[in-house]
Order: sequence, then structure tokens, then C-alpha cells
Amino acid sequence: MNSPVPLIPDTAPFSAEQRAWLNGFLAGAFSRSVSGASAPPATQALAPLTILFGSQTGSSEGLAKKTAKEAGKRGFAATVLDMAQADLTRLAGEKNLLIITSTYGDGEPPDNAKALHAALKAEAAKLNSEKGSSHSSVRFSVCALGDTNYVQFCQCGKDLDAWLEKLGASRVTPRVDCDLDYEEKFTAWLDTALAALSPSYKGQVTGDKSADAALVTESGYSKKNPFPATVLAVRNLNSPGSAKEVNHIEFSLEGSGLAYEAGDALGVVPQNCPELVADVLAALGRDGEEAVSTPAGNLSLRRALTECYDLGKPTAELLALLFPAGEGSVASMTPHHVIDVLLAAPAKPALADFVRVLKKIQPRLYSISSSPKAHTGQVHLTVGAVRYDKDSRARKGVCSTFLAERALAAGKVGVFVHSNNAFRPPTSGDTPMIMVGPGTGIAPFRAFLHERRVTGAKGKNWLFFGDQKASSDFLYREELTALQTEGALARLDVAFSRDQAEKIYVQQRMVENAAELYAWLEAGAHFYVCGDASRMAKDVDAALLKVVETAGGKTPDEAAGYVQALRTAKRYQRDVY
Repeated sequence: MNSPVPLIPDTAPFSAEQRAWLNGFLAGAFSRSVSGASAPPATQALAPLTILFGSQTGSSEGLAKKTAKEAGKRGFAATVLDMAQADLTRLAGEKNLLIITSTYGDGEPPDNAKALHAALKAEAAKLNSEKGSSHSSVRFSVCALGDTNYVQFCQCGKDLDAWLEKLGASRVTPRVDCDLDYEEKFTAWLDTALAALSPSYKGQVTGDKSADAALVTESGYSKKNPFPATVLAVRNLNSPGSAKEVNHIEFSLEGSGLAYEAGDALGVVPQNCPELVADVLAALGRDGEEAVSTPAGNLSLRRALTECYDLGKPTAELLALLFPAGEGSVASMTPHHVIDVLLAAPAKPALADFVRVLKKIQPRLYSISSSPKAHTGQVHLTVGAVRYDKDSRARKGVCSTFLAERALAAGKVGVFVHSNNAFRPPTSGDTPMIMVGPGTGIAPFRAFLHERRVTGAKGKNWLFFGDQKASSDFLYREELTALQTEGALARLDVAFSRDQAEKIYVQQRMVENAAELYAWLEAGAHFYVCGDASRMAKDVDAALLKVVETAGGKTPDEAAGYVQALRTAKRYQRDVY
């Protein structure tokens, strides 16, 4: 007769769940000892997986971390790796590789991906038309993030995908190119890619998206569930006579539970201009009261066009709907908006078909211009209103003019915090900072300076600011002057392009002060840039190289290596768009 199974008594210092687990374990062990059964086989080893991310504003990094979490549930030992820490040798030694990367500007790789991007390009170029074998042991898949409003859509991801294949790596699933609304495509790619890389993969994906759906379901307020923030103030920062309109906007975050850091961005959910909506309704021959099905449920057509759909660049599906079999021509209108193609279309579309082929309106990200330590319970933005004429029609930036014209009257605006760990003030308050932020690029540096003042940081701060005219475009002039007087801003160098016959820009001020700027870098200063990616950021990068070359007495190659070392050490950070 067998002995009774030993059990953990209810009086033992364990929870009910712990007692149940322990009793089950003891019962199994007792049963095996009585029957003489052998011990169970060792747990199967986890499959190695490296998740490589290229990220400019933090989106790819966030998805990489979520990927690692999901991969851990599926039998992988996942490592998240910043592209700045990867090289060709390490890449060639990987077995399973997932790449998540964004593209910014004119097809540029993110800053943390520049070195690896260049190295892969050079290595692939050596092969001419042949296919190499240096990465033949690597199995990989790429998820590329981008914006279809740019010509070089997802170019960095396309490049890495092609070059890895040329170097002999095996693509296990096709590359996925994601637009701004990336969640659905990303989760489908992740499910397919993890299934394909799994040691037990049999050629079929699981088809179970429930686990992946959890990746984009966040608790609290988020991109999926924006917080209705009260608009506290909208103030024009320009003086009369300015050709620009830059607004300072303040929101209350009280009751939201949202937290941010200096360097983060704020996502803002915009609404389309009522005049534009009216024009679209007229072109459709509708009064706007018709009910339509939307992701938010059944709404009136007017409300759907105002709150739910992107009326900017038309989708390929919309063009196919409006111009079947190539009827008519829209080539002369590119880049064009939905209203343009509606007016040029040979016939009005069916309402259900029209709504079906529109893109969802996307939130816009703006660099936060406040510090949570200095502005408790609030978040501030510095936003330039975009207005221009094209094809005899006045055009408006969707979110910038929504904030400028209607946000205050609306009372509340949907917002969420977008974390950007790649753009932070130095961890140590003793570290010097050099900041280059012309125009609205000053936004995060206002946050940096306010934070350093309130925390009592001792490190010196140097700001390069530029715009058109000192009399009308010197943003936050009084604040910056006060910071100088207090000693929180050691140097302020300005460049106003329209105040003299020859235009002057911030990059010229950098070169003029090359010796001191280089001395700050040698003393450990962090170098920051915020603003336009296509021209300003490239010119500033070229100026930085020239500063290092001339003041540091280095060759062009040595200067490039010095600047790359700054990037790798996270001492050269950019928030560019």
C-alpha cells in the first residue's frame, strides 16, 4: 500500500496559489518516486534572437522592446540591440535576427543606424553583381517604419533588407513597410517572423493574433487612448511684421497619470479645418449629415471627415477609385490633396467606397518645450503654423493650424506622451551642453534649460539660435535673457538671416566659434541639434565636422571618426524631422 502524498498544511506561511503549486509539485514528485519513473527531460534550450533597432524618435526602440517581450513567450532568449552598438562582425555571427528601423528626412537612416548602414552599404558594394556568403548563417526579417508622404518611404529598411540578402543572409519572411498607422502591419509581421524563426517552425504561422494584439494595447492613456487635455493657453511668439506664426501652447495633464521627461515628444490628435471639410462635402455633392461607418462607429459624414480621416495626400486606392482605367489625369497636381483629386475626378464616388479608401487621420508628434520638474502638471509645445498656397488654393498644416486657430475654443485636445530615450539632457548636471535649435527647434532646449535651472545643475549651457529677424522672430527672448542673467545660460549665439544683406545661419556661428566649441567638446560637452532634417541638420553636421577638423587639427577622416565617437557615446544627439 502506497504512503499518502505529503501536503503543505493551510497553516503554512504561503498564499493559496503558492500552496496549490507546491502541493501539485510534491504530488508529482511523490508519484514518480513511488512508480520508479525517471525524472522529466530537461527543459528545451531557448533559441537565441537579436532584435536590432534603428530609431530617431523612439518608435522603433519601443517596438523592439515589445518584440523581445513577445519573443520570450515563444521560446526565444531575446536581446535588444541598438544599431550603434552593432558592426559587421557581430552581425555575421547572429543566428536569428529581427530588424526594426525607421527612416527620416530624405531617406536617411536614423542617427544610431548611420555607421552600420554605411558599413553594410560598403560591404555589399564590393560584391558587384555577385552574392556573398559572409552572413550566410544569419536568418532575418525586417520591419521598416516610415511615412508615405515622403518620396523615400521606408528607405533605410529597404536598404538593410537588400544588403543583408546580398551578403548571403536568409530572409525568412518578406520585409514589411509600415506607414504612420503601423500597429496592424507590425503585429502581423511579428507573428509571422517569430513563427518562421522558431526551431519548431513547420512552414505555417500560428494564425493566433491574440498575443500580438496585446503588444499594442497599453494601459492608461496612450496613442490608442489619448488623454483629453485642457488647453490652458495659445500665445503667438512672433512680433508684428514677422512672416511666421509660431505659437506657444500649454496643456494641463492634471488627472491623466501621464509622465514625461525633457526630450520627449507630445502626440496631438488633430481635427481637419471646417472650411476644407465643407469643400470636400461640396465636391462629393453631400450635405454632411449622411451616416457613415468609421473605426469610431457610425458617425455623420461631416464629423467623420473632421475627426477620423486624413484629407491630405490621397491613397493609391482613392486614385484608383476616382480614375478607373486611367481616366483623366492627376499628374500635374502632385503633390496633391484629397480635395484636388475629387475636383478633377470624372464622376463622384459612392460614399461608402470613398470613406473606405481614406487613411485614418494620424496624431502629430511635437518636441515638448517644458520640463515636468519646472512646470508641474503641464506640458508645453512650440509649434509653427503651416500655411501656403498651391494650385490657387490656400493650404493649411492640419495640426499646426488646428492648434493655432481652434484648440483653445475646443477646450480639450487628445494628447499622449511619446518617449524618446535617444534625446535626453546629460545624466550628470555637471556635464556641459551645446544646443543648436533654430526656429521651433528651440523647443526641447527650452525644456533642457528650465530643467537644469530648477535642479541646480552646474554644467555650462551654450545655445545657438537663429531665425529670420531679431525684431520679430526671437522666440522666448525674455526667457533666454533671464536665463543668461541668472547664469543658467553661459553663452547665447544668434543668427538672424534677414537682418543683413548676406544671410547668416547657426552653422556659420558654430564655425566662427570653432576653437571654443571644440574646447567644450574636449571638456566632455554633449552636442544637441533640433529642427529641420533636410537642410539645417545636414549643414550643422557639416559645420561640426569642420569645427573638429580645424580647431582639433584633424584630417577629414579623423574628424569623421571623432564625430562618430560622439554619436556612439550618446554625446551627439539629434531630434530632427
